[in-house]
Amino acid sequence: MVVFMPRFQAPRGTQDVLPEMQPYWAAVKEAAADIARLFGYRRIDTPAFEEAALFEKGSGDTSDVVEKEMYVFEDRGGDVLALTPEGTPAICRAYLEHGMGSWPQPVRLYTTHAMFRYDRPQKGRYRQHTQVDCEVIGSGSALVDAEVIEVLWRLYERLGLRDLEVRLGSIDDPGPRKAYIQQLKEYYRPHLDKLSEDSKRRFDRNPLRLLDSKDERDLPFKERAPKLIDQLSPEAATHQEVVQQALEAAGIPYVMDPLLVRGLDYYNRTVFEIVPRHDERAQSTIGGGGRYDGLIEILGGPNTPAVGFGSGIERIILEMQRCEVAVDPLPVPEVYVVHRAEGSHRAAVTLAGALRARGIGVVVGEGERSMKAQLRAANNHGALVALILGEDEFAKGTVVVKDLAGHAEQTEVPQSEAAKRVQDVLALRA
Repeated sequence: MVVFMPRFQAPRGTQDVLPEMQPYWAAVKEAAADIARLFGYRRIDTPAFEEAALFEKGSGDTSDVVEKEMYVFEDRGGDVLALTPEGTPAICRAYLEHGMGSWPQPVRLYTTHAMFRYDRPQKGRYRQHTQVDCEVIGSGSALVDAEVIEVLWRLYERLGLRDLEVRLGSIDDPGPRKAYIQQLKEYYRPHLDKLSEDSKRRFDRNPLRLLDSKDERDLPFKERAPKLIDQLSPEAATHQEVVQQALEAAGIPYVMDPLLVRGLDYYNRTVFEIVPRHDERAQSTIGGGGRYDGLIEILGGPNTPAVGFGSGIERIILEMQRCEVAVDPLPVPEVYVVHRAEGSHRAAVTLAGALRARGIGVVVGEGERSMKAQLRAANNHGALVALILGEDEFAKGTVVVKDLAGHAEQTEVPQSEAAKRVQDVLALRA
């Protein structure tokens, strides 16, 4: 047997979502749309690429996204663009560009969007991945922080994910945080020569990111580092308390994580992640986010509070499979038109059109193949009914309606009545 090796393959870090996986994707997107509706979020779609400066400003020049992971290119007009690496700055740009600040506040938006990051590929983590993204712009309320956490929790709940936990933290506001950052630098300074290269670089540029490191060289020092959660400003502490109370009222379990800072520079106050509990992959976040009150202003707008989250659909699907969640298969064509008579192709297409007009899926067989081969193809397609147009039927202007599972008797009807007869046969299965 000769094995054919294709000349081209999907680029490293990308994947083809084949038909057998589409039911999972459909389930996630349908659940996201429904949960968003229940909480009053409206859909927005932003471009696949933006000005690179949007993410350099928005995500922070010390984030991994900007330092290592963006796909940046110059187009023919000389503009420096980037494939969208994360959704929040793009949605904030749209908020400013389209004057959403004049809309009733806050503005609740959601999207499902392809993201592009030049990251090390691993299971559930691709260089092109798709995120569910929700943002609430225009409210500083701690109740809104709890709301976005609940939206994400209810999405996972709807999709049948189990054994998850919310990890909750606070990184205070930029002003009060300065004293803690100085304290953090004093703690880390004697250990600089033992840290990873990334942490050494971040020590001066963004010391808070030292707590976000997953490098094994940094972990012992991270665990013993002073905790910001223990010295929050009064305003941030009150805000945090209200978030916790709201989550408790919603029945959402959480644990406080004093080391949680998230990987993007724009966050303040509430930060959170949802991870598998009692799982060896617990470092692998399914979704997370937080408050980012200064981002709109960084992008050139007025001071505008905001909070949101992102969650990768590929990662969600891995958890659905781990939890053995059953998903409904996507519908298959109910009818297969078998035709063999010379000149019958016109009648076959007409029959198919009449059925599709009634919302019934149809595949028209290849008339060059034998009747037996076409009936076998009908079964392989999962069709429920076969319309058989042989030489005798074609000559008489009739068609045989055959229930492939034998729930209804095989009948021969005029072609003009075939669509109604098929509907009756399908109704027996409902």
